Amino acid sequence: MDLNETFMWKGRRIAWGCEGSGPAVVFCHGTPWSSRLWQPFAEALSSDFTVYLWDMPGYGRSSKEAGHAVDFGAQAEAFTALLTHWGLDRPHVVAHDYGGAVSLRAHLVHDVPLASLLMTDVVAIPPSGSPFFRLVKQHPDVLSQVPPYIHEAVVKAYIGSASHRGLREEDLAALTAPWLGEEGQPAFYRQIAAYDERCLAENEALLDRVDIPVTVLWGTHDTWLPVATGERLAAGIKNATLTLVDQAGHLIHLDAPVTLATELRSWLARVAA
Repeated sequence: MDLNETFMWKGRRIAWGCEGSGPAVVFCHGTPWSSRLWQPFAEALSSDFTVYLWDMPGYGRSSKEAGHAVDFGAQAEAFTALLTHWGLDRPHVVAHDYGGAVSLRAHLVHDVPLASLLMTDVVAIPPSGSPFFRLVKQHPDVLSQVPPYIHEAVVKAYIGSASHRGLREEDLAALTAPWLGEEGQPAFYRQIAAYDERCLAENEALLDRVDIPVTVLWGTHDTWLPVATGERLAAGIKNATLTLVDQAGHLIHLDAPVTLATELRSWLARVAA
């Protein structure tokens, strides 16, 4: 499934793609990822659903202009505008990492109606961020100037730490590639510098307003976001369900792909019936 469509929004180029037929299911990625993580799962569901993939501004194949905001607020606005562009009313949304905060904010702050929401290992409520993430946020200008070969090694080590089982070389290379080169390297540090935990606190304060079916999945070995965060998130949403995925880290897509695919199918069978 290719992201061969483009949506222009406030000077940003947002890459997106759509495939299949049936109820709409929209996938939201996080940081430092892209829609690539969701691609095989979206393709598997496209026989029964109309699936949508997109790269947030500043990520993947979307534009990475230095002057463009990439914070939670900007991404939620972009998501809201994109859903309008697609003409979707109450889609099912699947979110990972940063995508949790973006989809929640679109729903709670911008009043975007959703049919249901599945969140896996999401950045949605405080606190969040690995020790490396916090270090970069404190010194983004310094780290963005390190030699490219050091930057590449740092990004590979950082991305690799998100997996509990360990990544194959081809997967690690593919996840690292968007953050290399003259455009990718500064963009990597910019998106971390733009992180503002106040948006997460605002999300948490509004959780009692969520009145759609919500499922929370969490890897038992997620070292970026502990299970306790997932438990608190699920507890804050009325009637939300929490499922722990054994032997999975933050990159549940690659650590436990069969379990994730099964959970997606099971969830959609319940909420899209």
